[in-house]
Amino acid sequence: MFTGIVEEKGRVAAVERQGDAARVRIACSTVLSDVAHGDSIAVSGVCLTVTDHDDEGFWADCMKVTLDYTTLGDVTVGRVVNLERAVRADGRLGGHIVQGHVDGTATVVSRTPGEEWEVVRLRLDDPTLTRHLAKKGSVTLDGTSLTVSELGGRAGDGDGGWFEVSLIPTTLELTSLGGLQPGDRVNVECDVLSKYVERLLEAGPATGAP
Repeated sequence: MFTGIVEEKGRVAAVERQGDAARVRIACSTVLSDVAHGDSIAVSGVCLTVTDHDDEGFWADCMKVTLDYTTLGDVTVGRVVNLERAVRADGRLGGHIVQGHVDGTATVVSRTPGEEWEVVRLRLDDPTLTRHLAKKGSVTLDGTSLTVSELGGRAGDGDGGWFEVSLIPTTLELTSLGGLQPGDRVNVECDVLSKYVERLLEAGPATGAP
């Protein structure tokens, strides 16, 4: 479990393709301070397990479903990634509940600078995910907890599938989102509460309850 508060920017140091899977090495420093084999670290929003580590970075395995559903499928050496260790049970929930289970990707459409922030518009590569977004609701982009500042129409209405987030200077500086350009893709995790509500509504009322 994570909070979407990025601890540091790391860099992909190596990628070893293994059939329909891959092994990646992430160069970093802060998240290594108390790392242990088997720990969970969110890499640009993707929950990965530390399989090996040293003083300069760690290794993690990516299975096929991870490569298919996230931007790690086309990751290359040198890419900057956001890193966050799993949250401690006695820590502050500074962002929102983030599982590290990416729902899909979005493509940057535009960046509009403001006086103290930048507005970034993105279009969901799977527009049906729009149903899990709400204006002023939470969304995770490349592991960063953000608030949806504006939202397009419903999926399928010709103008659906887009949303906007507003990035403050701290986010622009301390996360990889500061370097995004139109055409870049990011990992998207929708609010888990929305997904559970949808599942309960699909199931309908319980039968046989006292």
